[in-house]
This record gives sequence, structure tokens and C-alpha cells, in this order.
Amino acid sequence: MSEPTPWRGGPSEIRPSGRASSANLADVLERVLDKGVVIAGDIKINLLDIELLTVKLRLLVASVDKAKEMGIDWWEHDPALSSGASRRRNDELAAENERLRERLAALEEHRAGQVEAPEAAASVEDARTERLEEDGHEPG
Repeated sequence: MSEPTPWRGGPSEIRPSGRASSANLADVLERVLDKGVVIAGDIKINLLDIELLTVKLRLLVASVDKAKEMGIDWWEHDPALSSGASRRRNDELAAENERLRERLAALEEHRAGQVEAPEAAASVEDARTERLEEDGHEPG
């Protein structure tokens, strides 16, 4: 491992806290948000050369406009972060619910038609038997 490098600059000017430092901070923040900064790192936990856990960290600091330019807009589609996404999800669920209700109603109508058909055939057969008996014929 290398030794830390000692400071070799000349004497520095000591600025009073206040406007100058906040202006510099604002400039730095503006540049960071305008260009974006990526911070990446991995954390690995090993025990006797056996990897137990790996955590990969990726952090992007940028303005919303810059993120959208890069194609990053996940917060617009996350219902926990966007009321618009939540409404869209609710609308999707309501539409799916309506389609399922219509499908169920169609299946119930179809099933009712199948149940009524044998009953209708049985009632036609009963009527035929009654007519034959009235005419003095034996049903057969």
C-alpha cells in the first residue's frame, strides 16, 4: 500500500464562511446535476475464501432532466412514487376486473343454456308421453 502524499501547496487563503462557500457549493451542485455522477462499488463478505454475500452498489446523481435524457424514468412508473402511475395501475386493474366479470357472465349464460337444454328435452318427452297416454297408446 502506498504512503499518503503530503501537502506541497503554498499557503492557502482562509475564506470567511458565508456567500463565497455557498456560491461554490451551488456551482458544484449545478455541475454535478447537469453532468451527472456515477458512484459504483462492490461489497463482498468472505469466510475462509468462501463468498457468503456480495452487494453491488450503483448510485447515479443527476438532475431529472439529465436522467430522462439518459432514458432513466423509473420513478414515473412506480406506484409508490408517482400518483399518475398509481392511477394507471388502478385503471388497469378496473379494466381487467370488468373483462373478467363479462367473461364470467358469458360462461354462466352458456352453462345455464346447457342445463336448460336437457330439462327442455325431458319436458318435450313428458309431453309426448302424456299425449300418447291420452290417445290410448302406450308410450314406447
